[in-house]
Amino acid sequence: MFNESLRSTDVRRIAVIGSGLAGLTAAIKLKQQNHDVTVFEKSRGPGGRLAAKRITDGSADIGAQYFTSRNPEFLPFLSEFAGDSSFAVWNGQFGFQDKEGQWQAFPDEPRYVGTPRMTAISRALSAHVTVVSETRIERLAPVEKDWILFDTNGQPVGEFDQVIITAPPAQTRDLLSQSDLPELAAQLDDAVSRVLPCWAVAAHFEENPWRHHEGMRCDHPELYWVANNSSKPDRKRSDVEDNGAWWVLHANAEWTERNVDTPPEQVTEKMIAAFRQLTGTEVAVTDTATHRWLYARSEGGANPGYLWFKEQGIGLAGDWLSGGRVEGAFDSACSLVSACMENAVSR
Repeated sequence: MFNESLRSTDVRRIAVIGSGLAGLTAAIKLKQQNHDVTVFEKSRGPGGRLAAKRITDGSADIGAQYFTSRNPEFLPFLSEFAGDSSFAVWNGQFGFQDKEGQWQAFPDEPRYVGTPRMTAISRALSAHVTVVSETRIERLAPVEKDWILFDTNGQPVGEFDQVIITAPPAQTRDLLSQSDLPELAAQLDDAVSRVLPCWAVAAHFEENPWRHHEGMRCDHPELYWVANNSSKPDRKRSDVEDNGAWWVLHANAEWTERNVDTPPEQVTEKMIAAFRQLTGTEVAVTDTATHRWLYARSEGGANPGYLWFKEQGIGLAGDWLSGGRVEGAFDSACSLVSACMENAVSR
């Protein structure tokens, strides 16, 4: 493809596909440099892995359970664009099971959550950019030096100089394949194989069934992580009397893969039974909510930080490119934006 350099002062029309933390970070950073940015989101609202599910009298975090901040730029970015009230430290006891089944303490470092739910962060960030929701991008088509984006109805939704994709690797690979970019799509084969699924269940117990920890990484045939969602800051409404607790249960990848098509009600029953086995609790469950993540987290593989295809003007960002943590999504987006600006091209 023919390319010619753009001066750093040129205003570009840039599409960002996906409104998780990576997509919103990239969009804000690009907008700061006076570019014309549009974010496309297939769901009704932003979030990605910063997801919450509606439950009785509130919501439960069913995706990422918390985040850390090792990059000194991360928390200042959240404070500036999401606001200090959108996140807080989750104080509590956190443990993991060793191979003998004994509980050991997590490393001592601050763990943050969105308040009053994880989606508070992404919703606050999205207020700074243009987000087109309920629009799934199916393919990109070249026209002269630009890309035209088409939705799943075959309708064009805009023409852009550059495209940043922050969807999970499997969805990104499909999009590139459908856009007649097989060589780019093939570069994601390994990443696709490393993304793990996860069943998530939120369960309300009449009283707190386990008081030793607020969050636990499990060495269990079915469970990977369990946490007291009600222990997170601002989760309990002051106008609702509730002596119970909502716990979120994440199945491990192997069990999820074996049960990926199991009906949700059966998954809920099995996972609550596993939680009872793990904790020994007999406290009654009064309400539940279930969600299946096909692309929950990435494990292993290379961590290049981002992928930037200069010739095509297409960039990829996401936590799966930077260690898999929530903060990795921010790191990936920042690195990609820097690469885009340093090597700006027009098709």
